[in-house]
Amino acid sequence: MAEELRINGGSKEEKYRELMPQVKAVVEGETDRIANMANVASMLHETFGFWWTGFYRVSPPTPEGELVLGPFQGPLACTRIKKGKGVCGTAWERGETVIVPDVDAFPGHIACSSLSRSEIVVPVWENGMVVAVLDIDSKELGTFDEVDKKYLEEIVSYFISKPSLHHR
Repeated sequence: MAEELRINGGSKEEKYRELMPQVKAVVEGETDRIANMANVASMLHETFGFWWTGFYRVSPPTPEGELVLGPFQGPLACTRIKKGKGVCGTAWERGETVIVPDVDAFPGHIACSSLSRSEIVVPVWENGMVVAVLDIDSKELGTFDEVDKKYLEEIVSYFISKPSLHHR
């Protein structure tokens, strides 16, 4: 396991490229998903300085469950989110990454913090089902793009015990 996060800076993509092998090294030998979520949230938060970085878990892990707050970095958060509600519930329902450049323009946005201005939510798939979502908020408009989507989807694939089951 990495003892210290080492990111030299540069462009967003350069930061992700430096971060990826470190994330993989941290989660590779750990089987506890909660521990991995905690470390990944911390690593992303520290690297990019996002406003809020964390996970919501599907609980119970069935299509009828709801998203329940998991490990995160940042201010106080919403605890439970229903399927199809807000950006997180929408990403879960659609089973795809949702990028929102301006949360005020997103119908049904759940404002856990009025300081959040843009957001990306990435589903975590296992055995053909979304088991969690990675949610990241920024205080700036238009923070997230296809670069974030590409790397964050790869990061959440590290949580899957059999990569071939990762939904695309």
